[in-house]
Amino acid sequence: MQAARSRLCMFQGSTVNSQILSSSRFLRSASATVRTEQQALEMLITQLDQRFDAACELLLKCKGRVVITGMGKSGHIGRKMAATFASTGTPSFFMHPGEAAHGDLGMLVPNDVLIAISNSGQSDEIMRLMPVVQRYQIPLITISRSHHGSLPQLATVALTLGEAAEACPLGLAPTSSTTATLVLGDALAVALLETRGFTKDDFALSHPAGALGRRLLTRVQDLMHQGDDLPVVFADTLVKDAIVEMSSKCLGMTAVIDQHHQLIGIFTDGDLRRSLAHPESMLMPVSEWMTPRPVVTCADTQAVDALATMKSAQINHLLVLDPQGLLIGAVNTHDFLAAGVT
Repeated sequence: MQAARSRLCMFQGSTVNSQILSSSRFLRSASATVRTEQQALEMLITQLDQRFDAACELLLKCKGRVVITGMGKSGHIGRKMAATFASTGTPSFFMHPGEAAHGDLGMLVPNDVLIAISNSGQSDEIMRLMPVVQRYQIPLITISRSHHGSLPQLATVALTLGEAAEACPLGLAPTSSTTATLVLGDALAVALLETRGFTKDDFALSHPAGALGRRLLTRVQDLMHQGDDLPVVFADTLVKDAIVEMSSKCLGMTAVIDQHHQLIGIFTDGDLRRSLAHPESMLMPVSEWMTPRPVVTCADTQAVDALATMKSAQINHLLVLDPQGLLIGAVNTHDFLAAGVT
């Protein structure tokens, strides 16, 4: 029995040591991979020259769409590149070269620009498309390891990644080359959006769904309470009646206007609590207890900016005025939370 326990302890100890050694090997491999791909990016920087400028000019002048093609792993990178272009102001889509040779090449029309990704510069599937590309005189930007290869020789602009080593120890699986291609695509997209003066409002138009879209597209007019839902009283309204107006509209406040319907103040829950310390306040005009000159905003203000104003002023309510200065609505913090604007 004792011998069995000893053998079990030895086995467990051996297993732990094996795990430690394996973990150490994993970490060494990971570090080597990251360093190799970092070196590929450093080499990519040395490849950025007037050809990059020429490619950007070509893309900026494009009156059609930027069509991206690539086979295998290059195709996966091409899909991401097209998505980044499309979401940052450059109309773009991915075209699979194999499908293109069987009819999808009709996606490519005059006024488009074609970006062809092939690390070797020799992709057979892409080369089959070249006669049609040349016939339609479609500008061609290639991305490859070097200038060698048939594709770069046909290019309007031939961008190169540099001949960096792949992180794969076999030198076969695309690793460093796909990382460099991805970064080069991002570099093109960012250069174009900066040149175009692409703004966060432009970005929001292509991202209407989810939290990002809500933050960037929602405006105060989409959230504000208005019409019969807007609590409002005149300056000479008694506090007890102002409380009734607040309670019926459930916003925790009421706007206060003068006889000309101009906004002069706001009466909030805080003002109410302050007035309750004075029993006689119930029969006094609300103008005696309101907060004068309240913080206001416009209906077309972005909701995220309006919320920032409220946070800065440390208030829970914001009144909305039209261009003539007349009261048209109100929002509170709950409205922003309900809309997912935080």
